[in-house]
Amino acid sequence: MTKPRRQTALSSFSSIAALALASLLAAPAAAQTEASGTVAEQETPAQAETSEGEVVVTGTRIIRDGFKAPTPLTVLTREDIENTSPTNNIADFVNQLPQLAGSTKPANSRLNLSNGSAGINALSLRNLGEGRTLILLDGRRSVGSTIYGWVDINTIPQGLVDRVEVVTGGASAAYGSDAVGGVVNFVLNKKLEGLRVTAETGVTTYGDGGNYSGSISGGKSFAGGRGHILFNAEIAHQDGIFDIDAVDRGWNHTGYVRVEDPTWTAASTDRPRYITTLRQVGAANSTPGGLITASAGTTANALRGLYFGQNGAVNVFDYGVLQSPTFTRAPNSSHPSVVQGGSWQVNDSGRRIGLMPKDDRWGVFGRLSYEVTDGVEAFFEGSYNHQKVFFNAGPNLSTGITYNTTGCTTVPVPVTCNAYALQTLGAARLAGVTSVTVATTAADLPFRAIDNERKVQRYVAGLEGTFEAFGNVGHWDVYAQYGRSDVREQLRNIMHTARMNAATAAAFAPAGNARGYAVGSIQCLINVDANATNDDPNCVPLNRLGLGVANPAAVDYVLGDPYRDQTLQQFVTGTNWAITPFATWAGDVSVSFGGEYREEKIRGSVPTEFQPVINANGTTSNAWSVGNYLPFTGRYDVKEAYLETVVPLGLGLEFNGAVRATDYSNSGYVTTWKLGATWAPIEDIRFRVTRSRDIRAPNLNELYQAGTANSDSVSNPIFTADGSHGPRTYGYSGLTTGNPDLRPEVANSWNIGAVLSPRFLPGFTASVDYFRINLADAIDSITAQETVNRCYADGNQDFCNAISTDPARSQPNAPYLLIRTQPFNYVRRLVRGIDFDAAYRIPFGGDNVTLRGVATRYIENLAVTGIAGSAPVNTVGANGGQASTPTWIFRGSVAYETPTFSATFTGRGVSAGKYVANGIECTTSCPVSTTNFPTYNNNHVSGLFYADLNLTQKIAVSGTSDAEMFFNVTNLFNRWPLLVPETGNASNTTYSDMLGRQFRVGIRFNLR
Repeated sequence: MTKPRRQTALSSFSSIAALALASLLAAPAAAQTEASGTVAEQETPAQAETSEGEVVVTGTRIIRDGFKAPTPLTVLTREDIENTSPTNNIADFVNQLPQLAGSTKPANSRLNLSNGSAGINALSLRNLGEGRTLILLDGRRSVGSTIYGWVDINTIPQGLVDRVEVVTGGASAAYGSDAVGGVVNFVLNKKLEGLRVTAETGVTTYGDGGNYSGSISGGKSFAGGRGHILFNAEIAHQDGIFDIDAVDRGWNHTGYVRVEDPTWTAASTDRPRYITTLRQVGAANSTPGGLITASAGTTANALRGLYFGQNGAVNVFDYGVLQSPTFTRAPNSSHPSVVQGGSWQVNDSGRRIGLMPKDDRWGVFGRLSYEVTDGVEAFFEGSYNHQKVFFNAGPNLSTGITYNTTGCTTVPVPVTCNAYALQTLGAARLAGVTSVTVATTAADLPFRAIDNERKVQRYVAGLEGTFEAFGNVGHWDVYAQYGRSDVREQLRNIMHTARMNAATAAAFAPAGNARGYAVGSIQCLINVDANATNDDPNCVPLNRLGLGVANPAAVDYVLGDPYRDQTLQQFVTGTNWAITPFATWAGDVSVSFGGEYREEKIRGSVPTEFQPVINANGTTSNAWSVGNYLPFTGRYDVKEAYLETVVPLGLGLEFNGAVRATDYSNSGYVTTWKLGATWAPIEDIRFRVTRSRDIRAPNLNELYQAGTANSDSVSNPIFTADGSHGPRTYGYSGLTTGNPDLRPEVANSWNIGAVLSPRFLPGFTASVDYFRINLADAIDSITAQETVNRCYADGNQDFCNAISTDPARSQPNAPYLLIRTQPFNYVRRLVRGIDFDAAYRIPFGGDNVTLRGVATRYIENLAVTGIAGSAPVNTVGANGGQASTPTWIFRGSVAYETPTFSATFTGRGVSAGKYVANGIECTTSCPVSTTNFPTYNNNHVSGLFYADLNLTQKIAVSGTSDAEMFFNVTNLFNRWPLLVPETGNASNTTYSDMLGRQFRVGIRFNLR
């Protein structure tokens, strides 16, 4: 008897009419026996070996021939990945789908200094967050690679991926928690025969960003076909782009930043608060060698505006006409009406942030299966992945550095006079000056770096098979799985606050000092003052006033490398059964059911020197500028059972329903469900609808974080130029902790659409689907800046209660804030939009031309906090950051294919939009600018369009072997990133290409 195929995907059986068109850049990957004569030509090797004339993929666990999926599903085949993949990482390819928005990737996680996510590739459907997208490998979960539980796509054996299935609708009833935005399932070719070798290398058009990767995959049947062994090994390397000459690409020379109009006041209605139309604007709050931002003494701010250059040379910073304390303008301004002196290039801090991390990773995967008896197969698989990511996260910026200059002009010079201030500025300048305040981007210090390491392993053992029941063939599987991630979140070159203060406070050693230093030599004040209890024999004085003036020994003294070790573990055991128990007059009724037990655990360790001190009032004392880690430990388990059915109702109508009972050890019981239907009144069109209730459970970080501390600054939302409402910025220390009382988030979702495959136009398919996801009790934390805004600007006492001050670190008129945050179930999220998919395959002589296109029109992405004074804002149409969603995300391709050659041209991008979603654009007649709705003279940001080209040539090697060479150009026209008026690398890093044109060449070899 011919054995039926086993279930290996998000589902098992489907026809292409509900699917193929739902694939944007994919060639149709699901076949319909009666409808498409061209689809059989597009079967992948694994699909051809495991199907009986029909390729089967759906967004459900039901096994049923000819089932038409009610949930929209996009299928990316291996051919698609190889012909159009923009890099050597499959995540970059999947992220080009418009359904994916706001995903974390190396380009936009480069400043994630303390949360361990820098360098990973994690997927986010509908911009709902990576934690609300369920990632599966052959229909089973994988252990997370971060404390948030996000699965790093780098850990999937890419050389074995046969196809990727993207379910863009709620699927918690079928697959469990986290499938709020949908599911992405990576399906491996588990019956590969022969050897497959791939090698490739690439570089940018600027000669940097070099990369290479290689993989070898093989499979072999044995014991007369009863057994099969499979293996994969791969390695990948990416050069980091850190050097300032490489980072400083043309688009980063625009000096495009947001400026606050210095003439604006809180009552202004004749002008907007912010200006974004200026160019060549440079930040004037710091310089690479230090800038005096204030001085005290007989004449206040007498030295303000002096900055220090090479070897401490003193220069005068010309602020120009635009008297904003934060920004200045270059004299070659394109707006002569705003004439500025000085150069925006003096401050290059934003241009010294890396564009691409150095990434080294390798992984191995193996699988052994054996048919122990007819219809029963045992299998075991294991994988191990190792990754090191090193990244330039920008300079060691410091503001508010105070140099004591009292008495510096007297003889003898008192020991409290800062030696470097006197040496650099001279006694004449310091006459009557008691102190100077300096801000610096510290070009003499090495950049802050992320040096994360991840080791991820996963093992699965189980049985699967078929059986006879009710006169039909049933399918079953049972398995146990263990996953573990060992993560070191390592930072480099981080300032130790106390040691930096000690090294900065330099003094001339007086006669008779206790340590016997040479009289007049520059030493740390703590070692030559009258207090013997504060001495540190390791202290080396650090000159921070200028470039090329720092003592390397002092740099080693003030910088350190905080880290945290975390181990995440996942235990899963489950079973799935699929049967066809009976038939109605309209056809067979299919039923799938099963259960799962899962346990998630985390434990961590941090050396004492890198831990913040938790004070009695719950605030922290942080030793380091960033990276003050606390270890945390926690666990939860969940028990689940589900039932799903498909019932044909006749007249082209089919019903699909599912229900899942879930019991969490920490948050209790919850039920999820799905109701779906498809209706094909005629062969050319199929309507589909799904209504579901889905959940996301709180992750280990949200539940058990012991505290992540940081020190930074926040803007004063009520600042005025006269200083009557406090300083422009406040320094603060923050502590974010977990909340073990969190509940699961609950989403109510709709998907309504239609699939068109007209018989009068063979080879054409199209679909349109409307989606609506209403997420209640979403978990979120208020940021420190938002806390300050809500307290100071809106007067909300709930937020004021989260703020206190530290008297020891406060200065007159500049209190140092202590801010505490914690996640809660308090946000409602509403996401709506429409997906469009179309594909048209046209025979062209003996060749084929395929046109494909997919686009998503996002309508609404709304976060409602319910907090007094906090108005909900629709972030759709804002291109200013990762949290925003462009109105349109699109991708299209034209492919020309012959038996030995293919060429694919791809266009992709996002529509133009706003800079910030809540900004109000005005020029003269403006409303009062508020923190909720600030005013801008121009709130427009352009869109993006990138073009890619891939050429593939097949090479006949022998009768049992074949090979192909490929050449890929990404960003063919070297299009700039999407620029936004922000400091730092002023571009939208989520949807932009930061590197420019990239070339990649490689070879694939198959030995059968």
